Amino acid sequence: MAADTARPLDANKTDGELELDRVFALQKKAYAAAPFISYDQRMASLDKIIRLTEANEQKFIDAINADFGNRARHETIMSEIVITVSGAKLAKKNLKKWIRPRGVATPAHMLPAKSRLEPQPLGVIGIISPWNYPIQLALTPVIAALAAGNRVMIKPSELTPHASEAMRAAIASEFDETVCAVITGGVETGQAFTETPFDHLLFTGSTPVGIRVAQAAAKNLTPVTLELGGKSPVIIDDSADTAKAATSIAQGKMLNAGQTCIAPDYVLASPDKVDAVAEDIANAARTLYPEIDTTADYTSIISDRHFARLKTLVEEARDRGAKIIEVGSANALHPQRKLPLTLVVDPPEDIGIMKEEIFGPILPILSAKTQDDAISRINEGDRPLALYWFGNDRVARDRVLEKTVSGGVTVNDVLWHFAQENLPFGGVGKSGVGAYHGETGFETFSHMKPVFYQSKFAGTALLHPPYTEKTDKILSFLRKIL
Repeated sequence: MAADTARPLDANKTDGELELDRVFALQKKAYAAAPFISYDQRMASLDKIIRLTEANEQKFIDAINADFGNRARHETIMSEIVITVSGAKLAKKNLKKWIRPRGVATPAHMLPAKSRLEPQPLGVIGIISPWNYPIQLALTPVIAALAAGNRVMIKPSELTPHASEAMRAAIASEFDETVCAVITGGVETGQAFTETPFDHLLFTGSTPVGIRVAQAAAKNLTPVTLELGGKSPVIIDDSADTAKAATSIAQGKMLNAGQTCIAPDYVLASPDKVDAVAEDIANAARTLYPEIDTTADYTSIISDRHFARLKTLVEEARDRGAKIIEVGSANALHPQRKLPLTLVVDPPEDIGIMKEEIFGPILPILSAKTQDDAISRINEGDRPLALYWFGNDRVARDRVLEKTVSGGVTVNDVLWHFAQENLPFGGVGKSGVGAYHGETGFETFSHMKPVFYQSKFAGTALLHPPYTEKTDKILSFLRKIL
């Protein structure tokens, strides 16, 4: 069966591809020998995730810092360590409930039969994790996959080699490779990973790459969960406290230097408030990062290529006459790739920052005359991964929630819906396919198998052929009561 074997051997494969094939074959064999992992084994795996995350905290901090040039230590603790451990603890707390078969109502005419959904492990799960949160965005889906009783293979980004190696060593210290393993390698290994016939594949990254991942997975009919991105809007309602909103927006945009898939991508405010909003966000940024150019609290851009791209976006906006407000040195200490928070007020619609996901500390602030204008502006684009609304008018809030479609929403703050493990995390449309976190993650990596238990008192034999007038009467009765 094509879906149960690794890709054909090829003498031209890289070391990473050969390792991929070897571990995949081992995990498929292990799954075939033991397709159901017990509750106790799953709990032990979750304990291992907690233990390796906490035991390697400083190694992860140092590794990520080395990959970025500078990654704020507190950001790594909050976004990588705390979220990962809390996710594993939530899974442990709820696993006994999640793993139980769930009763399903059986129609009266089919009684006394019973119906249930029985969660079943899918098999071998592939996870392609990104560079921006290289530990958390790898291990959080691993938690869900292990809780569901699967075996897991992780392909981390080649842009964070130190973090990838630290995670590989940490996982190898706790897990047998037939249960969980990290496969490192470059672009060729990543491509081969997408073409491997996993029982489910989760990818976190950009929409263009996500499309290619889905196309590669489709060749094996591998089901996918795609956590992508897009342009996540902020609406500042006229009822909002703009100064308070500005602090949340500045913090959310500057966390990880804006290299966050759910970071605010642009702000919508009334024309008479746009300048005040820009000033408030700039002031908030200066308070949060008084020495933005030199402080270790502010994270660097991941690479020279990404840094150059962001600088080009800013210069294009400047050349087109947009108002630019920079919080920090325009020189941005290039050796450390620290880009100042750059506010772009009412830029032209046809420039780069308005057409593509920014993924950096650049924030357009746009005029929207009315709430309807703001809603229309959002709905004209692709459906975003996140939406943020600030204000105190409940009617206005609920109208925005009703009239827009986004992967998730935080009201009167930004980002925090992601950290609520009981809320599913995922996109919609071009911002993603499927979701995970909490029970949703457990179900994503499970086959919720429907099982119908027929009763020995069933009357279905009355509907067997040869069909008679009696059959017609029974069918007529059933049609009346259904």
